[in-house]
Amino acid sequence: MKKTSKVVEYNKWGYIFLIPFTVVYAIFQLIPLISTIYNSFFENFRSGLKQIGPNFIGFANYAKILSDGDLWKYMGNTMIMWIIGFVPQILVSLLLAAWFTDPSLRLKCQQFFKTVIYLPNLIMASAFAMLFFTLFADSGPVNSILIQMGILEKPFSFMSSVTATRCLVGLMNFLMWFGNTTILLMAGMMGIDQSLFEAAEVDGATAGQIFRKVTLPLLRPILVYVMITSLIGGLQMFDVPQILTNGSGDPARSTLTMIMWLNKHLYSKNFGMGGALSVLLFLVTGVLSIAVFKMTGTNTDK
Repeated sequence: MKKTSKVVEYNKWGYIFLIPFTVVYAIFQLIPLISTIYNSFFENFRSGLKQIGPNFIGFANYAKILSDGDLWKYMGNTMIMWIIGFVPQILVSLLLAAWFTDPSLRLKCQQFFKTVIYLPNLIMASAFAMLFFTLFADSGPVNSILIQMGILEKPFSFMSSVTATRCLVGLMNFLMWFGNTTILLMAGMMGIDQSLFEAAEVDGATAGQIFRKVTLPLLRPILVYVMITSLIGGLQMFDVPQILTNGSGDPARSTLTMIMWLNKHLYSKNFGMGGALSVLLFLVTGVLSIAVFKMTGTNTDK
């Protein structure tokens, strides 16, 4: 009886410590989520000075969004810019993590380099976007340098090129997040038993074979985590393209993301369409995350 009472007492303190999180989650996450789902079933927008609604219309908002070709265009824009930034991010992060965790290389000033590659993650995305907007402007320093080097005869309008603008957004996302990804991958590599590497070397495995056959399989849980969190962040991409293109998504709306489209609905006070788009984005994020986990996760049945 005494042991049971002690367990109950310990559990009581656990529940008490969970109360602050539960309250904050309910106020700032659960209630807004329920409110968003509720509003998505209503017609509620402003037309000029006249307020329309709220009128219950069921799934009409969802049907309108799904039948609108803009949904797939903006979804494609979002995924393309995420891929442009994520592919070099994961490759460079794997390379840096392998270098920093390899004791045979004996790299000097590791703490300095780790700090430097992580610093861009601390810079606000808005400041980063303004910096790139200035650097790659028609009269900016990048065009001036390229002209002086003889690579260009006249300034190249980066912001008028679909490919260039998308690449700039992807480059900014890469620079902001590769340091954070490197730290995560380093933590995963440092948790691998060194005796496995020693055994592979004794068997005559090369450095490349050790990385492919030992490091990557054991690093898979961290890679899955990085890929899913990066995917979620990519689908929520907003501040970088919003500031870089002044909210227009130009050229030809090629950099207009899902969240930028959602922001336009909310800015125009169309809360019904905004709620429906939020719910659809939530479902798409969940489906894609599960798909990534199933494709890259380990098979525990074997």
